[in-house]
Amino acid sequence: MRNTQLVLASSNTGKLRELQALLSPLNLVVRSQQDFDVPTIAETGLTFIENAILKARNAAKHTGFPAIADDSGLEVDMLNGAPGIYSARYAGPRATDQENTHKVLLELANVEKQRRTARFQCIVVYMRHPLDPTPLVCQGTWDGLIVDHPRGENGFGYDPVFYVAAYGCTAAELDADTKNRASHRGQALAKLVKQLS
Repeated sequence: MRNTQLVLASSNTGKLRELQALLSPLNLVVRSQQDFDVPTIAETGLTFIENAILKARNAAKHTGFPAIADDSGLEVDMLNGAPGIYSARYAGPRATDQENTHKVLLELANVEKQRRTARFQCIVVYMRHPLDPTPLVCQGTWDGLIVDHPRGENGFGYDPVFYVAAYGCTAAELDADTKNRASHRGQALAKLVKQLS
């Protein structure tokens, strides 16, 4: 597979950078669906898998290229798995990363540190075309704790409040290479790279 063009079913520049870095060994050209004016599709699925398939199918349909989509989010145990599939819009449909993070911190305000367990989940789907009956589906999970205030300047989303014990810092304090290897998305994409190669 050489110089094959793929479309990322997202306009998130952080995800695009991570994906480009992880897929670079395969000589794949990854472009954002934004480059093709792909209309956004409603994420009506009830699971990460359903939403990732919806997004990949939509991008493949509108571009004619194989598509990769991920659906990922934060699951906080004390919030019964919330924000979950609503992670990107937890504080409202047009909420910023900071607003979503602030809402989680408010809801955990009186919860002691050891009970603030959480994990990032990521499902990555690769579809060769919109009618692909056997899309590749890969999953990654990254365990951590929610700290009481944001720390670090790297990453996006909930990274500044997601503490990773193995590194003694938040995900936003990790350098990009370390995060790409360790994160839920990095794990799922590494599995995808293995399958694609």
